[in-house]
Amino acid sequence: LAADMSLLQDRLPPFPTAEARAIIEEELDKPVEDVFVSLSEPIAAASIAQVHKAHTPPCDLHPEGRDMAVKVLRPGIEASFARDLDSFFWAAELIEHMHAPARRLRPVEVVQTLADSVKLEMDFRLEAAAMSEMAENTARDQGFRVPRVDWERTARHVLTLEWVDGIAASDREALTAAGHDMKKLGRQVIQSFLTHALRDGFFHADMHQGNLFVDPDGTLVAVDFGIMGRLDQTQRRHLADILYGFIQRDYRSVAERHFEAGYVPRSKSIDAFAQALRSVGEPIFGRSAREVSMGRLLAQLFQVTEQFDMKTRPELILLQKTKVVVEGVARHFDPDHNIWESAEPILKAWMIERMA
Repeated sequence: LAADMSLLQDRLPPFPTAEARAIIEEELDKPVEDVFVSLSEPIAAASIAQVHKAHTPPCDLHPEGRDMAVKVLRPGIEASFARDLDSFFWAAELIEHMHAPARRLRPVEVVQTLADSVKLEMDFRLEAAAMSEMAENTARDQGFRVPRVDWERTARHVLTLEWVDGIAASDREALTAAGHDMKKLGRQVIQSFLTHALRDGFFHADMHQGNLFVDPDGTLVAVDFGIMGRLDQTQRRHLADILYGFIQRDYRSVAERHFEAGYVPRSKSIDAFAQALRSVGEPIFGRSAREVSMGRLLAQLFQVTEQFDMKTRPELILLQKTKVVVEGVARHFDPDHNIWESAEPILKAWMIERMA
């Protein structure tokens, strides 16, 4: 199922280039020839948009022009998403009405979070703004980079950004053949995500292999900033305390943070919850990633949430989803990757800085 879903990342059937040209002209209010010297056939097509390679006319700053990536929204996708979301809301409301135990999972609020995210994803001006903000946040970071946006050639349904010369993160064979340090890439993707979430409170919330490239010097270059997550200071503190507590195997501290954040009802026992967390954490420490069954681990975590009447936190859905996705990318680079070893220095540095 996961392999089939990965086809949605960048290998869907494209729509005709003639339609893309018409959208570009309507959005930018200029003939394509006035905007680009050349515009290729689609080079990648995903569920929401497709990408063309283009070259800009010469200008004072760029006498030879520039190679650019032009992202064009798929025709009719907004109406299609609206229909799908209506179905999701109907199903969620029915589940809440008919099945009381499911109410703690807040299905309607979860769908609303998805709907809010989709609204932002469909407006490429907002994606460009997210790229600009993250580029400022990460300007001095090592090992992670954001492509530059061409605002002059960007509109609601068209996004133009610098062309990225790199190897797709999904192509592990090509990365290995190019001599990239796969273990280092595994660390980079985890540490970049945690840095963005903790330091900036603003992170790429769709950081799968299809949205990452590796440039020749080994830097991760992210694309597709349509889905972004934000954390306030309190949420960041809870995240760091909980993850660091797990690293230190201080289950009592982790339990206390859950109660302090309101993730577990006050009517439950902190000691019993700490014991449940220990049953989850202890079996995975000191074992390689190959030895840990993520399916079994997640199933146990879900059982714990049910035992302690933990409700879904819609404001943390993007964070929780991205943590799982990013760990999957790290394991794709390095099957023996240890997420805790990668996370510890970032968490420790952030906590020391916060206390300074």
